[in-house]
Amino acid sequence: MALKAVHVSDVLHLNQVPQMVSPPPSIAVSSCRVGEADETKEALRPAKFLVIGHRGKGMNRMTPVDARRGAVKENTLVSFNLAGEFPVDFVEFDVQVTRDGCPIIFHDNFIFTQEDGEIIQRRTTELSLEEFLSYGQQRTPGKLGKPLLRKTKEGTIYNWNVDVDDTFCTLQEAFQNVDSHLGFNVELKFDDGMIYTDKELTRVLNVILQVVNKYADGRPIIFSSFQPDAAQLMRKLQSSYPVFFLTNGGSEIYKDVRRNSLDEAIKLCLAGGLNGIVSEVKAIFKNPSMIHQIKESNLGLLTYGQLNNVPEAVYMQHLMGVKGVIVDLVQEITEVVCEFISLDQEEGGKMRREEEPDGEEVKTKAAERPRFTRREIAFLLKLIPELVQH
Repeated sequence: MALKAVHVSDVLHLNQVPQMVSPPPSIAVSSCRVGEADETKEALRPAKFLVIGHRGKGMNRMTPVDARRGAVKENTLVSFNLAGEFPVDFVEFDVQVTRDGCPIIFHDNFIFTQEDGEIIQRRTTELSLEEFLSYGQQRTPGKLGKPLLRKTKEGTIYNWNVDVDDTFCTLQEAFQNVDSHLGFNVELKFDDGMIYTDKELTRVLNVILQVVNKYADGRPIIFSSFQPDAAQLMRKLQSSYPVFFLTNGGSEIYKDVRRNSLDEAIKLCLAGGLNGIVSEVKAIFKNPSMIHQIKESNLGLLTYGQLNNVPEAVYMQHLMGVKGVIVDLVQEITEVVCEFISLDQEEGGKMRREEEPDGEEVKTKAAERPRFTRREIAFLLKLIPELVQH
């Protein structure tokens, strides 16, 4: 299958993820093994292009923009293991620590429910483990949990409905119940609106590390965080696993200037001995020259964002030298990535032809993939920043 073409008139609207064409059969991709002690600087230099499942098999959308991303409850054991049925290298998930010191897997800063018609919100980190697990689906058959609601960035509150539900889980349970071949990209989750002392950050990170050190058992691990001090502290507290700094590359502006550009992200990584950057993909497309700067700084580069659910955008990143992508549409993107990786390996990626009985030449599958000369790639690198501007 060739990658689906997108008409140039649609490119300016890449925020709206287009529908996929029918995918090809899956081809297994070898996982990149990371996390060996004293090898963190080399950990994210994979021979393969990494695919990482966002919150497992994809984040849940509370609006009907794309029903495929609401099928399985995000950040649950079911979601992680379903993602692992495809050739993903890692699953990404968010870790916070409860009031009584238990690392849990949950994205939002606040959790919402409804009692007697009134919407009630609680800060996630102010809940005890027992309180946290009382929301949503329950482990005891027949037991009803608190109704689970969710608030969007726009402020609208929805019932958190999914096709395949599951209970919330702890970090320990993820280690114990998710297939051991699957790497974990552990996002260290903190509230953007709060100021944390080093003492507070160290307490939280040490609690998380206790679980990782006890249960990782050779599983590939990557730590990442949008919180600059947390990322640097995690690097100081341990050297066994890579630590990446998460950044949107300037699409939002924060009081902490370290969060406001890829240049600042590089400075932070070099100052703190971090291993790489996870950037919003639009920041990379707007500033493709940053890929070279990141490589020259001996840092790995992964990306996240809705454009990573567009096969053409993922393929372009592969050509540009990005090392991997965090995606929601796990099945669709792994199939496309497996295809172009396998085609790269076929006789050095050369185009091959075969003749049909009537003598007419037809291109084989290897010839169907888009091909770019260096001049064409240079042109695309100049064009892409213009296409993704708002």
